[in-house]
Amino acid sequence: MRVGFRCVLTVLVAIAVFSIVNSAQVTTDPARSELQLEFADLLFSDERYWEAIPAYERAKQNASSEQLVRSVKGLLSSLLSVAEFGRAYQEAQLLLKLRPSDAETRALYADGFWSSGLFEEAESMYRNILSDAPESIDARDGLARSLATRNKLNAARNEALAAIAQDPNRAKSYHTLGTIYRRLHRYQDAADAYDKWEVRLSRDRKSRRAQRIQNDVKFLRSFGDRVPFEIVEETVPKASSTDGRNVVLRTATHVHVIPFSLRDKKVVVRGKVNGYGPMDLVIDTGAEQMVLSEKTALDVGVKKITQTLSAGVGDVGIRSLDLGRVDSLEVGSLKIQNLPGIIKSPPLTGLPASRVTDSFSPLAVGLSMEVDYKNRQLIVARQLPDRPADIELPMRMNRLAVVRGVINQTHFKSFVVDTGGEELSISLTTANELNMTPVRHIPLKVYGTSGWDLDAFLLPGVDLAFKNIAYNNFPVVVLNLHRPSALLGFELGGIIGHSILSKYRVAFDMEDSVLRFTEF
Repeated sequence: MRVGFRCVLTVLVAIAVFSIVNSAQVTTDPARSELQLEFADLLFSDERYWEAIPAYERAKQNASSEQLVRSVKGLLSSLLSVAEFGRAYQEAQLLLKLRPSDAETRALYADGFWSSGLFEEAESMYRNILSDAPESIDARDGLARSLATRNKLNAARNEALAAIAQDPNRAKSYHTLGTIYRRLHRYQDAADAYDKWEVRLSRDRKSRRAQRIQNDVKFLRSFGDRVPFEIVEETVPKASSTDGRNVVLRTATHVHVIPFSLRDKKVVVRGKVNGYGPMDLVIDTGAEQMVLSEKTALDVGVKKITQTLSAGVGDVGIRSLDLGRVDSLEVGSLKIQNLPGIIKSPPLTGLPASRVTDSFSPLAVGLSMEVDYKNRQLIVARQLPDRPADIELPMRMNRLAVVRGVINQTHFKSFVVDTGGEELSISLTTANELNMTPVRHIPLKVYGTSGWDLDAFLLPGVDLAFKNIAYNNFPVVVLNLHRPSALLGFELGGIIGHSILSKYRVAFDMEDSVLRFTEF
């Protein structure tokens, strides 16, 4: 067996730390903390984050003020690396109380707020840091990510490019740029950025992430000259040109009105995939891409190009699924070419047949949409018709559509707005934060896209508010959302599903980054 030099060095340092800390020669608390800090930093640099976490915790004990800041910074970075977002937020709050003034530390605690779904607070912090220290690459990168979630993609790209101009060798900024280019549907530029990200990763980090990066690049490159998410608009004839030919105009603001039916609390439309159909398609804003069952993909000729990671509610959690390209999708007058499509292969077993569905989300295409539950109409357009709404909530596209809610008056959380979901739910992490003790534990049998959620239960007596939409003393479903949160990169507070949405006409306005509710 081959043992790497760094691994041997880590073991030797661990032995040295244990021996010295337990030796009578070192009696001062700061000296003990310093040794623990050095050991924790070595574990962190070796990407052994789970081992670094308790080492940083030990270093905090009786540390000097300078050592405490270093320990909290290391602990916060480690927690973010393993998607322990709840604990990361606690450390970010502690770091904020310690009031370190350097831009790097301030950007780190802003990242802690971001990971907890407190996007507005994090963006404000990034902007304040840049106001004081325009050279802060971490803050500029954070601002780029935040602008992208508000659909300000060109401004986000400019911030990412500015971060790269300040330090062309920083890997993280290229990943941010690649993600923004992907949202802009500039797949070849995104692939170039990801390639540059991989080149700049350290050897250890590259070995652990290389396959995922290569899968992303392979898929993006597979589009070649095809235009991702190309919308074939309706055309109208114009007056003949001087050579006698008709000139055709594209109507970029065309509004598509599509009838739908409600089935198992899901919005279902009829459509064609690669010319096959019509078939049932669920409108699912809880999915980042179009999703096809293994059978449908085989029937319509969608072939695997590579694999991608997927996560949903259920005991399976994060898993690898096949990823292919859908050549065409037709739903009513809406026609789209060249869409990414996740293939549920291998399929899960033991789920109800009704859960094996094909779906897509207009939001993933970059289109706005309105679901009129009363009239059973889905309205899709780049720019929705202008009409008044009863309630408006700021909305961010952090891979999925997200709005802010407050639980029990004090806990602010980000909720995914999921037309494919059924109930109003909160995460298990959020439920634990509430410290509520129900009269009795009511387990639930909940099945999600990743299997059965064995941790699900009903929690009564919860107060929830989304601006003017309030539910007091309300029973909510508690779901284990840790793995979806890890994949999304922030702590999900919960999910807003059909039981709430179906009471309104719900407009997802991508241009203005708002979610509008209109009562019937």
